[in-house]
Amino acid sequence: MSSHDFLLTSESVTEGHPDKVCDLIADAILDANIGPDENARVACEVLCKGKNVVLAGEITSKAGLKKADYDALVREVIEGIGYVDPADLFHAKGVKVSNLLSRQSKEIGGAVKKATDAKKKDQGAGDQGIMFGYATKETDELLPLPIVLAHRLTRGLAEARRAGEVPWLRPDGKSQVTVRYEGGVPTQVESVLISTQHAPQATREEIAAWVQASLAPKALGAWMRDGIRFIANPSGSFVLGGPTADAGVTGRKIIVDSYGGAARHGGGAWSGKDPSKVDRSGAYFCRWAARQVVKAGLARRAEIQVSYAIGEAKPMSVTVETFGTGDAKAAAALVSSFDFRPAAISERLSLR
Repeated sequence: MSSHDFLLTSESVTEGHPDKVCDLIADAILDANIGPDENARVACEVLCKGKNVVLAGEITSKAGLKKADYDALVREVIEGIGYVDPADLFHAKGVKVSNLLSRQSKEIGGAVKKATDAKKKDQGAGDQGIMFGYATKETDELLPLPIVLAHRLTRGLAEARRAGEVPWLRPDGKSQVTVRYEGGVPTQVESVLISTQHAPQATREEIAAWVQASLAPKALGAWMRDGIRFIANPSGSFVLGGPTADAGVTGRKIIVDSYGGAARHGGGAWSGKDPSKVDRSGAYFCRWAARQVVKAGLARRAEIQVSYAIGEAKPMSVTVETFGTGDAKAAAALVSSFDFRPAAISERLSLR
């Protein structure tokens, strides 16, 4: 295949996937602290396995949360996801929460407060690093088609489970979608893979029939066609799922969270981090900036890279790539007009 003719595959996971359980808990902890204290410093990570939930990281906040508050919050999140069966090792009322949270290092806190000049928005970056943002004209969401369709499928799994559409669906699950591109443009869906946790009485054949007849047509919409290869639960039985069957850790689904492999990623996770952590806010703003380039008609595809030094407000570099799909100079000029300082990003995107 030429560089413009290729297959691109992206995956998504449901809210009950072990890693996503951890992301949800970490972000719930962030919300609980940044709600009462918009200047809270939060860097929280979570591990789930069996009946154990481990909280670790650094939090400096005026929210005044105690260990009992974190314990209750963890159980609330798990219950909201749908892990409520007492027969399951991992369920909301039965988990043991180990709290290893401490205050943020004074050195890191001092670096964040450090100003590089006298202007108002010069809060220093919370760490060094590189971040990317991407946008493409191929979908209304300005996201790559494979990740959009993969997300629709996992969202469809969650919605069908919550609505009781089929009684055998359980919280854990994954999707994978392969799309054919010709001349750099998506032309058709080649294959759809669904792996979903289920009740013991459900058969693989029953699951496959429901995926093809109900889930896929709703999720794929106009991209549904005869000839798509459908695969459902290729491992066979998937009764044991979630943290009962597999360990989960915050930040292990960064490609699922971003562009499904269609664009680069700086490597930093997003969940559980307040906006001073440029891993999150910088990546969000690069995405926002890339969207502005595409929405302005300056390129069909745009990728933005930014880099920071800890304690410095102004980025070390900002790079714009349009892949030969538009006016590269005009795109770079537009992006250069945006303020990439962390506090300015938080204000523009209302991150606090």
